Amino acid sequence: MTKVIRIANGQGFWGDSIDAPVHLVEYGKIDYLTLDYLAEVTLSIMHKQKRKDPNLGYATDFIALMTRILPDLKKKGIRVIANAGGVNPKACREALLKVAKDLGIAGLKVATVTGDDILDRLQEFKAQGLQLKNMDSAKSLFSESLEMIAANVYLPTQAMVDALDLGADVVLTGRCTDPGLTLAALIHEFKWSNQDWDRLAAGTVAGHILECGAQATGGNFSKWWEVPDLWKVGYPIAEVSEDGSFVVTKPEGSGGLVTIETISEQLVYEMGDPHQYITPDCVADFTSIQLTEIGPQRISVTGVKGYPKTPFLKVSGAYHKGFKATGQLTISGPRALDKAKLCTEIVWKRLDRAGIQFEHRDVEYLGASTVHAGIAAIPLEPSEIVLRLSVKDRDKRKVERFGRECAPLITAGPPGVTGFAGGRPKPEEIVAYWPALIPRELIHWDVSMESI
Repeated sequence: MTKVIRIANGQGFWGDSIDAPVHLVEYGKIDYLTLDYLAEVTLSIMHKQKRKDPNLGYATDFIALMTRILPDLKKKGIRVIANAGGVNPKACREALLKVAKDLGIAGLKVATVTGDDILDRLQEFKAQGLQLKNMDSAKSLFSESLEMIAANVYLPTQAMVDALDLGADVVLTGRCTDPGLTLAALIHEFKWSNQDWDRLAAGTVAGHILECGAQATGGNFSKWWEVPDLWKVGYPIAEVSEDGSFVVTKPEGSGGLVTIETISEQLVYEMGDPHQYITPDCVADFTSIQLTEIGPQRISVTGVKGYPKTPFLKVSGAYHKGFKATGQLTISGPRALDKAKLCTEIVWKRLDRAGIQFEHRDVEYLGASTVHAGIAAIPLEPSEIVLRLSVKDRDKRKVERFGRECAPLITAGPPGVTGFAGGRPKPEEIVAYWPALIPRELIHWDVSMESI
């Protein structure tokens, strides 16, 4: 009988459903549970947390989740692969092992993968003559003085495979590719060659379909009205065979929808060039994918073609770029839009009088087709408008001064200013993205394991 590995993804981002992974463990009949917590900005947040407390820097929600499901995971033999380690995988492991000890669970093996964090190596690379050019602007990272907050490399999936090969029940990593969480389990189980491009590409496509959780099973779906019981949407499961073909489904009895259309919409998410979906492990050709409905809530995926990996790895960098603040007011009654526009004029003129200009400022009139400006018609007479004013500047004091001009509109503006959401706007740090490429031979990873 052909071996089939069942992999489910229970988190599409840090902040996703707290119950979805629990339901997958209870009802999914799975071999692996993957959990994707990281986005580009998330790593910056984690770096700041770690600077304040060396015991932080990972997805703390992961520990709360594992407290709920760890007994079931051990009982059913389900292995977990998660990038919850963030910028501090070892601290995450220590927290998890403490949970296991408190629950009386023995024999849990937890591996960490490190090496993706290169923030402390930037000067080393500069001395070697590397440019780490921004992939959008082509500027060298070292051509201007930037306050770097984070710099992480998307590690090859082999790093997680090494951890699984050691016998880890739980693999904790930092920045890897989102599809790599799934691909790692497949390479480990089927012993795929690191040059078996078609199968590596197929595993990458499987991971890409799973990576955003419910987006593959009816969440964020264009025909949302066709999705049944979205309140109890089932998160996706891939049933993968050794040849790389697989079936996408969801737990029996769950809500949501698995069709060619829902899978297709997830496939084009963050796809880029459909002929060249580039990862650290291979290049996948999304135009080769064949989708076939083989039963209710079951879509077969076959025919995936892959090509050799590139000589580079991608760097996800982040740097400080000033401060921002946003103030929000609800304005109601007759001529609400006109009153909102007057409020805007009042704020900007009062700040101009104080001699304050900003590098960037923005105005949104929510309720007057702001989201689809130029596409949807503005209602003739909206009865309420949410006015949102925003500013950006490198000078924190100027951004603070802006925050003091919203509340006075309640009594020193037109009538109908009835809501002031979130209190006085406070300056928030702006984190800007710096994507770059680095020769893969300069990056090395380390795998370590502890058990209890």
